[in-house]
Amino acid sequence: MDWNDPTLWVAVGFVIFVAGVFKIAKKTIIGALDGRAEEIRNSLDQAASLREEAQQLLAEYQRKQRDAVKETEKMVAQARAEAAQMAKTGAEKLEEMLKRREQLAVEKIAQAEADAIREVRAISVDVAVVATRSLIASNMDDGKSGALVDDAISDLSKKLH
Repeated sequence: MDWNDPTLWVAVGFVIFVAGVFKIAKKTIIGALDGRAEEIRNSLDQAASLREEAQQLLAEYQRKQRDAVKETEKMVAQARAEAAQMAKTGAEKLEEMLKRREQLAVEKIAQAEADAIREVRAISVDVAVVATRSLIASNMDDGKSGALVDDAISDLSKKLH
């Protein structure tokens, strides 16, 4: 080894220079790499936080959707129950109205029947009176008619008291 060889000294200087630059650059490179690793770690933490928040929002919206579905089902059931009740009430009112009309028709028929019976009786009485008059008139002479009138007049005072 020749200590006076300039190539040796250039090589030694180059090694010292590279070692010095490596020492200085090492801090910068490691710092840059550590910073990049920290950025990546922060991004991952932020992504995990955002994912957790998204899952919470998804769970909340799913819960709201289930609640809305339950509420809708409840409203539909209530509407059906109300419709059934209204139909039942309508049927009852219709039946009641039909019963009243039937009763009214029965009463009108009974009234018409009673009127017809009274009219037939009145006609029967009139016919009987006319028949009796003609029978009495044909069978009665003046003597008998005077005696009947006298008896009727004497009975009249008894019937009035």
